[in-house]
Amino acid sequence: MSYDIANPDPAGTITSLRSLGYSIEAAIADLIDNSLSAGARRIDVFFTWAGSDSWVAVVDDGCGMTTRGLISAMTVAARGSYDARASEDLGRFGMGLKSASFSQAGRLTVGTRHASSAEDAVRTWDLSVVAETGEWRLLHGADEDTVRVLKDLRPEGGPGTAVVWRDLHRFVADGVTSDDVSAQKQFYGEATRVEEHLGMVFARFLAGRNRVTMTVNEVAVKAWDPFLGNHPSVQRLPVEHLPVGGHIIRIEPFILPHPKKLDAEQQKQAAGPGGLLDQQGFYVYRRDRLILAGDWLGIRGFRRDERYNLARIVVEVPAEADADWAIDVRKSTAVPPVAIRRHLTRIGTAARSRAAEVLSHRGRIAARERGAEFVYAWRVEKRDGGIRCRINRDHPLVREVLQGGPDAVVDARALIRLLEETVPVAALRILHDGDATDDPEPFLDAPSKEVNEVANRVYAAFVNQGSTPREAKERLAASPPFDRFDGFWRHS
Repeated sequence: MSYDIANPDPAGTITSLRSLGYSIEAAIADLIDNSLSAGARRIDVFFTWAGSDSWVAVVDDGCGMTTRGLISAMTVAARGSYDARASEDLGRFGMGLKSASFSQAGRLTVGTRHASSAEDAVRTWDLSVVAETGEWRLLHGADEDTVRVLKDLRPEGGPGTAVVWRDLHRFVADGVTSDDVSAQKQFYGEATRVEEHLGMVFARFLAGRNRVTMTVNEVAVKAWDPFLGNHPSVQRLPVEHLPVGGHIIRIEPFILPHPKKLDAEQQKQAAGPGGLLDQQGFYVYRRDRLILAGDWLGIRGFRRDERYNLARIVVEVPAEADADWAIDVRKSTAVPPVAIRRHLTRIGTAARSRAAEVLSHRGRIAARERGAEFVYAWRVEKRDGGIRCRINRDHPLVREVLQGGPDAVVDARALIRLLEETVPVAALRILHDGDATDDPEPFLDAPSKEVNEVANRVYAAFVNQGSTPREAKERLAASPPFDRFDGFWRHS
């Protein structure tokens, strides 16, 4: 059969790689995957501001590469996802170094030395050269400024690798100078986000037995344990090992303690980079590297809800199951295979239920501890599948207003203020099923006479305050909850 050779256009390919949707945090994490795969024990990230000449670098003390190994590492997709990889290799598609770097920078330089080499091997991708020539020209060496940077980053030489990004896409625009305070603040703000992200993604490497040291601008990256594993009040639900597609998936649910059992530092630790609401859900790990942090994995009926803030579930996915879980080139998304979804639903439902119980139980204890003399201004209950929220007629201030004494106006003002400040949000969070079907319905089961009585008083208030009878009815018909009922306000 005859055929054509259809080589992709280099500039077009690079433009496509730039559009993969990497954040700066995910891109740096991809470089660190390579460092860890190379056996690095120390990894340093540097952000250096110099306006449009600013640069970012990742330096490690791993095994380094020979010149041939460097050329292979710099070649786009030199290794496919189907190639066998060592157990410590965090790679996936053979694209991470290039796709992550091209997403952030127009120039990528790598300087590296293997133990068998006497000097560094240095290669550079300059995307402007690729675009101009239409060829994959991997340049030998680097420009003078970058050569100086490489020497400063690895002054003692020896095995290891330094990756340097220059011509950063967001800072090479015309007019960005080193004294641009706003751009500088944004630049170093990204460094802070990277530090937090690395502490989350690589926590097991930072705190494990073979501990790895990471820094961002010489600040040590601290491991974030989303499960508060050392806290005595953390509940660990039973671990399950599920065979799926010839692989074993390990799942372990954790229920965090009620926030009132945590001190300020522990509450900050529990909240993590995204806050309690964003950090609830499944945590997908691949070779101890966090892929997804706090996500309900698209499971039907599972959505973020504050009642489930304490539920966090570990899911260990072997690297051999990457394709089954649709782990992408950025290693930041995962889609569970159909065969395990019912198990994730079952386990997630149990964890969510237990998390809601912890919040609810603590709330009941707190109410008892306050004593029987405390009277709430609101009553919240769930009955017949619906939630009802009522003002407590037995509250002393409510009684005073209803009796219409000499200070009725003052009492009414105080009552309104009290009701505003004590809206029962916490109780509603606990009782709500996460679906709109149990939302409180106005005047549910109330007789029409009662609805009319309330509407009459509102109508009278409109008239007393200057509206004509017709205008008062129109306003009443447009006002919740009377806009949902039929009554005298709808008739002329």
